Amino acid sequence: MNGLELVKAAMKRQEVERVPWVPFVGAHAGHLLGLNATTYFKSEQHIIDGAEEAIKKYNPDGIPVTFDLQIEAEVLGCELKWSDDNPPAVVSHPLADGSLKLEDLKVPCRCKGRIATVMNAATKIKEAHPDVALYGLITGPFTLALHLMGTDIFMKLFEDPEYVGKVMDYCTKVGKAMSNYYIEAGCDVVAVVDPMVSQIDPMSFEMFVSPYCKEVFSHIRECGALSSFFVCGNATQNIEEMCKCEPDNISIDENIPLDFLKEQCDKYEISFGGNMKLTSVLLIGTPEDCKFEAIECMDIGGKKGFILAPGCDLPMATPPENLEAIAEIVHDEYQQDVLRTKGQTAKDVELLDLENYFTNDKVKIDVITLDSEGCAPCQYMMQAVELAVKEIGADNIEYVEHKIKNQEGIQMMLSLGVRNLPTICIDGTIEFISIIPPKTELVKCIQGHLDKKAVVNS
Repeated sequence: MNGLELVKAAMKRQEVERVPWVPFVGAHAGHLLGLNATTYFKSEQHIIDGAEEAIKKYNPDGIPVTFDLQIEAEVLGCELKWSDDNPPAVVSHPLADGSLKLEDLKVPCRCKGRIATVMNAATKIKEAHPDVALYGLITGPFTLALHLMGTDIFMKLFEDPEYVGKVMDYCTKVGKAMSNYYIEAGCDVVAVVDPMVSQIDPMSFEMFVSPYCKEVFSHIRECGALSSFFVCGNATQNIEEMCKCEPDNISIDENIPLDFLKEQCDKYEISFGGNMKLTSVLLIGTPEDCKFEAIECMDIGGKKGFILAPGCDLPMATPPENLEAIAEIVHDEYQQDVLRTKGQTAKDVELLDLENYFTNDKVKIDVITLDSEGCAPCQYMMQAVELAVKEIGADNIEYVEHKIKNQEGIQMMLSLGVRNLPTICIDGTIEFISIIPPKTELVKCIQGHLDKKAVVNS
């Protein structure tokens, strides 16, 4: 079987000769070309060249055209903040700031903005590599709605559900149009990437996500393509609801145990993928670490219905030799057996001494993230903290983001006992895990810590 055939067979839950390998190459493709992320994401030719380089180096069975969840938001009027080493971030929300009304928004055409850039690139990548499964990534309806509405959406879920429903209906229309464009451009798989669904409870998911995503997946199926539901963050509580949306595949990151995902997907006869650790292994680990990680995931996933992939979009500076090592082990069953026999000793991470880190005169807020510049849930959690601190207006509050893209961030995460991202810790206490709290709730929580300090100092 070639790569495309392997991916299709896995998504149809057929037994395969080996586990298919799909590296989620986004900004990392720019790194392969020696470009910054901004230059890469804005150029049709760079996207083509980046995919070409990734296919040459990593021998994948499938690959995304690109990985950018701001393409739709940009053409719909959201302002973007561009970065050298991450995809752009949405920094304005036209339905929240009043610059646009919902009735003003139209479904963008294929020729609009960077939609055209990506679709033209997709066509040329597919023509050059017909045997590689090409993934077109669309922004999921709930994440797109949040881009348009900002964090107001979390309050309006309860205060004005009818309006949220109308926004979701519009975002669904955009998702179906984008699916059409990718399929027409030659993509074999349309992935609905909706990271923000990890931030809501199952009841809200069932009401505000399920009917809309189910409509998108049904549309993709009617168009003759395969579908995948991408989520990042601790969406464990929503996996069963995701299955009920009837995608062909669900792909997760390290926040969700792969064996749990397998159990749920087997129940609903859906294929699944993931969930290699993005930072502690792929970004800062060794090639051997990456081989062992790949084997562990493949042994859990098995050869029926599983696709090996990073937990999400690859960090831009991921060492190519780490991904080349995965490609090597995926295609070499003998080497897999050798490494299984050899076993692995887990790397020890030295915990930080936090004895003097917290003080009686200041409330310390530690936000553990992947990277707020490149991860939507992390971005909106940091935004929630900033807004809450600003509203309180006290001088004795300090907030710090710890990105687990570096050793210090990993050390802080483990030292605080954090297991899922993003997470807010206040004075060493884990307060909000993979949930973006409403501003009123976060303000109340921070104020409670301030009051405790006042009692101690009185």
